[in-house]
Amino acid sequence: MKYLYLFLFSFLTFSHSFSQSYMVKGKVLEYGKQDPIPYANILLLSTSDSSQVYGTISEMDGEFEIGNVREGNYLFKIQYLGYRNYFRTILVNSNLDLGTLSIQEEATSLGEVVVSTRRSTGTQKSDTTMYNADAFKTMKDASAQVLIEKLPGVVSEGGSLQAQGENIAQILVDGKPFFGTDVQAALQNLPAEVIQSIEIFDQKSEKAQLSGFDDGVRLKTINIITKPNRRKGQFGKATAGLGTDDRYLIGASINAFDEDQRITFTGLSNNVNMLNYSSDANTQANSRPQEGIVTTNILGLNYSDLWGEKIKVAGSYTYSKRENVGIVSRFRDFVTTDDSNQEYSETSRDVRVNNQHRANLRLEYNPDERNRILYIPRFSAEASSENSSFLGETTDGLNLINQVDNLKTGQYQEYDLFNRLIYGHKFKKAGRSITFRGLLHNGWDNDESDRKARNIYYEGDGQRTENIDQRTTRERQGNRWEAGIAFTEAVGKNGQFELEYEIGNRGNNSDQLVFNVEGGDFEQGNMMLDTALSNAFQSDYLTQEFEVGYQYSNEKLRIQTEVQYQDANLDNKQEFPQAFDLNRKFTAVLPTVRFEYKFTPTTNIQLDFDTRTDEPQVRQLQPVIDNTNPLQLRTGNPELDQSYTKEFRLRFRSQNPDTDKSWFLFTRSAFVSNFISNSTFIAGEATEIQDGIILEKGSQLNRPVNLDGYWDVRSWLSYGMPLDFIKSKLNLNAGASITKRPGQVNDQIGFNNSQRFNAGFSVNSSISDQIDFNIWARSSFNNVENTLNSNLNNKFFQQLFRVNFNWIIWEGFIYRLDLNHQINSGLSAGFDNNFSLINMSLGKKIFKNQRGEVSIMVYDLLGQNANVRRNITETFIEDIQTNVLQQYFMVSFTYNLRRFSKGMDEDTYNELYQNN
Repeated sequence: MKYLYLFLFSFLTFSHSFSQSYMVKGKVLEYGKQDPIPYANILLLSTSDSSQVYGTISEMDGEFEIGNVREGNYLFKIQYLGYRNYFRTILVNSNLDLGTLSIQEEATSLGEVVVSTRRSTGTQKSDTTMYNADAFKTMKDASAQVLIEKLPGVVSEGGSLQAQGENIAQILVDGKPFFGTDVQAALQNLPAEVIQSIEIFDQKSEKAQLSGFDDGVRLKTINIITKPNRRKGQFGKATAGLGTDDRYLIGASINAFDEDQRITFTGLSNNVNMLNYSSDANTQANSRPQEGIVTTNILGLNYSDLWGEKIKVAGSYTYSKRENVGIVSRFRDFVTTDDSNQEYSETSRDVRVNNQHRANLRLEYNPDERNRILYIPRFSAEASSENSSFLGETTDGLNLINQVDNLKTGQYQEYDLFNRLIYGHKFKKAGRSITFRGLLHNGWDNDESDRKARNIYYEGDGQRTENIDQRTTRERQGNRWEAGIAFTEAVGKNGQFELEYEIGNRGNNSDQLVFNVEGGDFEQGNMMLDTALSNAFQSDYLTQEFEVGYQYSNEKLRIQTEVQYQDANLDNKQEFPQAFDLNRKFTAVLPTVRFEYKFTPTTNIQLDFDTRTDEPQVRQLQPVIDNTNPLQLRTGNPELDQSYTKEFRLRFRSQNPDTDKSWFLFTRSAFVSNFISNSTFIAGEATEIQDGIILEKGSQLNRPVNLDGYWDVRSWLSYGMPLDFIKSKLNLNAGASITKRPGQVNDQIGFNNSQRFNAGFSVNSSISDQIDFNIWARSSFNNVENTLNSNLNNKFFQQLFRVNFNWIIWEGFIYRLDLNHQINSGLSAGFDNNFSLINMSLGKKIFKNQRGEVSIMVYDLLGQNANVRRNITETFIEDIQTNVLQQYFMVSFTYNLRRFSKGMDEDTYNELYQNN
């Protein structure tokens, strides 16, 4: 380790000895109109071979600045989509202000000579990948999601939108939050035609943004930059449709933009499994069908504005009511300690009605350039009901061991209130800052449920039956508070030092009371408290953290290291049925190292090493029997320790704006000590596990335990390139994951080792606004091995293939096709379902401006829709099949609202009103 420190010290010392460097700045305007050109590529090239030496992009006002430029002669270049390249030779021997630079639109024809070139899709600036929206053709009235999915490295995986191998966590519009963390709602409520450019980056935490010191917290973020002439007006879409089998849909999304003030209203009512209003109701929301039959009603409002010059505000409110009728078939193959088998099959029906209110607010106050106050409150209230039943059977592969028939009704309420406050102050000395932050989070749950169960236990040639009538009430209250202070100080020209202290507590109170009903029904019978199943439990987790860190950064290199000392106290108290107090103390040293190197302005690599601890949750700690399924009891473990995770991450990005070729590589590995796993006890005969509670033969008791040996490695690689001969983009991707997961069965520790290898491709068209297609495919091979029972060793294969095709055939007639084909091989008997889900529609544009459309659509043309998935845990392998929406036909009417401010240029006017 001392040699590593010596190397870093020598390297940093050498970095300070570089030759003197200067700054080059200027401003890019459009020739003739003097409008600023944002996001133009600004390059300094070598005069000998024209290779790129330095680079940046222009800001929203057209201004740019390149720092740390070494003395010498350079070829200066401005490159922007649809404009002529600007060149000039410059000499840098002092700070250089190039003033105002004008670029002209590129001519497309000169007499009989046609000059054409492929438009550059985007560029890379630091850890931000930027794309020009005009380089990706979409059909008129397409949503932002259609455009985003055309970007290199962006895929839709399992219903989540991913960029560069990671789930997108939030959408910003012109740098402001849009629909909070609801990515799909944000993208469906914004039309592609208002987008000028798109940024994909890892957003730092609020604390890191205030102090300038990176804390490693990241959110994969897409920032949508709108066209300046689309920032004032009203636009949106409304749809109404009626179909066979009483299917219906009515929804709208209306945006009112007035420069900084943005208001978006959404409404939706349907019984066709649409969870959020989609701007294209004819296609699937994602590659996996929604489970169950869902009826949804939604009202939503999103708002952002500037209040004066110092206050930024953004907020959203959503009310939703959903009813889901789910029918599920489930098969589990359990891990046992020998070659014997234990299998469980279950069929269930569940009707759930959920009412939810969600409100989010973000207030940012900047009294001056050195002070910033940020307040983020969130509130949610939820009330739901359940009416469910299931029939489950346990066998040894041939013979029945036990059986349960269960009916349950329940009413559940949940409230959640979250508050975060951050204050940051930057001193006059560059790099010196102080940040205060506080957090207060409170939650309340109140549940009441009634259940009737009939359990049958097979013993030799006979059987024994047990009936259960119970009412369960649960009251849970959780509170969490944190307070912290961080101080940073500049060290030299490029270094920064940080000291930080944080204290916080997570408290949970959970009371469960179970009553047995005797002598009647739930309303008239006697309610007798079952003390063996009842419990009153309290848990507090108090932590104090001290951290010291240092970071060094220049134009090409960033190195950061931190060391955190954590002192934690876990206090568990039980008041009922037996009182006890169990206190656990933990100390941990948590080092962090981050490294980033920029080979060029468009190519960089990041290496991160992080450590963290995770405390057990109250449901894992509370030692109360949960007999939701009497054949598979669950309980908590108050003696659980916190887990300790070491994580390594590598990211490599390369974007060539001249060839439009891009590389993305992401690798993550995690090693966990004291992993919170699952321990299963399978009763070989009737066993008393607690006073008054008998675990019958073949039944199970599951409880969490700490086990060592967990590790996980995942990688993802993407390569993008243009296909000029069909005016499309090709993305190739491949990935692999290897997981070793410990588990315990009847006191024997074993491991589930799983490997997954996948590869895929996508082709996205950019032909014209009359035809659009997206071809996407992904194949994965999975291998599972179990060290306790080789009978569970298994290989299975899955292939997904999707085609989305849209074509304006003639005179406003539009044909749409959405095909999703899935192959499953190697699953349990009865679950190897191969199916094709085909949606198809034919529409006709109407009205003078073609803003209206009437269409007829068929969902699930072949009647094959299905939903199958596999889950792998440390104690079982599970296959699940759920009911899904089946074939129906629908006639719908859609109207597109487009009303922007007057005073726009002629080309924009023609685009919006004359050519549509």
